[in-house]
Amino acid sequence: MKIGIDLGGTNIRVGAVSDGKIVRKAQVPTPHTSCPDEVVDAIVNLIRQVAADDAIEGIGIGVPSVVDWEKGIVYNVMNIPSWKEVHIKDILEGTFGVPVAVNNDANCFALGEKMYGAARLYDDVVGITLGTGVGAGLIFDGRLYSGRNTAAGEVCSLPYLESDYEHYCSSGFFVDRGTTGRDAATLASEGNADIMPVWQEFGSHVGNLVKAVLLAYDPQAIVFGGSIAKAFEHFEKPMMQSLETFMYPNMVQRLKIFVSELDDVAIYGASALVQ
Repeated sequence: MKIGIDLGGTNIRVGAVSDGKIVRKAQVPTPHTSCPDEVVDAIVNLIRQVAADDAIEGIGIGVPSVVDWEKGIVYNVMNIPSWKEVHIKDILEGTFGVPVAVNNDANCFALGEKMYGAARLYDDVVGITLGTGVGAGLIFDGRLYSGRNTAAGEVCSLPYLESDYEHYCSSGFFVDRGTTGRDAATLASEGNADIMPVWQEFGSHVGNLVKAVLLAYDPQAIVFGGSIAKAFEHFEKPMMQSLETFMYPNMVQRLKIFVSELDDVAIYGASALVQ
């Protein structure tokens, strides 16, 4: 049995994965204090809870930040201000006596899709998460490619228009227009015509993000995940319209684009970090 941990700014989610299935899982709100040990203690307690009396083979953890993955050191975790530099690999290995692997959360998403989701069919995949922020993970030749600091693939931070892609392809886009991604999706599902120009613009920006991904990585497939990806039906058409202007149309024609249907994909991906 392996343990997968999805560390987020809102919740810590932990699952025990055995024979390709999550057999137990638990979560708690992420502590927001000045003490990094409180977050560590919450992680340790959740691991013990989901492990029960079963033997643990290894522990994988995905974090929304850059990581020295060889040493397992996490730096400047987004939305967890107390985690400036946390040697989480050493801490968890010292506590549980099993191998621990640490990586970026978007990389865990991509790996989870490759190992357990629809991306199993492809060797070169980019996983893109659309939510509070935008993240991306790379699968090359069937294997996760993280770079030296687990930041490979983060095209979301590239300059775009007056900011970067993340600004225009995340929940902040909707907040800037006086709504939220969830409310915008609800209105669109109810047939509200006034909200559709917002989705039209959002889809155009996502299409431009896909163009950047195509030029940078030329993948077989792109899989979207995250809370906003659940509203794919509302921005798929304008996204594809944006792609009609791409300089290499045959690349677009061959590209597979789909939305993750795998629950707890980040937990699966984190557990798969441990070989």
